[in-house]
Amino acid sequence: MVGFGSFLKDYLEFHNISQSEFAIRLGITQKHMNEIANGKVPITAELAANISRLTGIDASFIINVENDKKLKETIINDLGTEKAVDKMLKENFSLKELKEREWVKFLDITSPLQNYLDILKFLKIKDLSIIPSLEKQVLFKKDGEDFNKLALWIAHCDEICADQKVNEYNKLNLAFLVEDLNKLAYKGIHDINEIQDILNKYGFYFVCDKALKGTKVRGCFKVRGLTPTIYNTANYAGLDSLYFEILHEIGHCKSDYNEAKNKTIIESTEEKEKRADSFAINNMIGEEKWMLILDSDLTEKSLLDISKKYKIPMCYIVGRLAKFKKIPYNSTLYNKYDVIKSA
Repeated sequence: MVGFGSFLKDYLEFHNISQSEFAIRLGITQKHMNEIANGKVPITAELAANISRLTGIDASFIINVENDKKLKETIINDLGTEKAVDKMLKENFSLKELKEREWVKFLDITSPLQNYLDILKFLKIKDLSIIPSLEKQVLFKKDGEDFNKLALWIAHCDEICADQKVNEYNKLNLAFLVEDLNKLAYKGIHDINEIQDILNKYGFYFVCDKALKGTKVRGCFKVRGLTPTIYNTANYAGLDSLYFEILHEIGHCKSDYNEAKNKTIIESTEEKEKRADSFAINNMIGEEKWMLILDSDLTEKSLLDISKKYKIPMCYIVGRLAKFKKIPYNSTLYNKYDVIKSA
């Protein structure tokens, strides 16, 4: 493994300084100098500071190079060979897809050990032994879910939302947030940027981006600092499902904000999931209005009349009618008002 000794050798050669002369200036023995140059002994923080004073090379760079070397040695000790590291990353961390989607900044794509380090940096963990601890912080019950992929998606969303400018959150404004979201749905708006602007205005981080292949999650709710945060996986076909997922997570915010300070809620207890579902459903179409819809003749005209009179988005109406098999998903009504047409 390449440690700082290799860099130091190049520095001394470039500046025509012998190792013995540098050892004297550094106050160490020739033997110690030789061991440093050949990577046989670690460089302490004190020694790094002394080398920095003599060479002008930043001490933090020296320490980082040494730490990378140690970590790479640990990786090889754990997994055996670089080929084994590469195999593990491909099988467990969707390496090919990460490269294609450019989520991770890979410094040397040809080096399995560097890829490993780059993924650790992206996940913000010291090594993969931390993954089980991360998993314990996520409420999720789906069998067969690959948590590694899930952790990568959450880390990706964390990076995106870090750049968002978000107002201070006030739980008293949730009703106004829901009202403004329903206004967007009423206009048939599915532009994620417009939806994000509304959520940011009311103190929420919001990201909607596809998860890695094979990840079954649809969304999650967490609290970053004091700021409620919603991540959706863009796993929707209709406007109603898009807004339902967002309102479902807002339901978690209303009821489970304190829990989400320490947990990422993907799927909580059955009771809490039903409560979040009810929040979304009732804020899309209340029970009384739903009965009114069912009592109509379900023609486009009658449904539009109800939509206009009560400001209920047509996507909500036809989406729920299709879900309860009152109209087919391939009907003209559903495809006209709920299917999101690609640009």
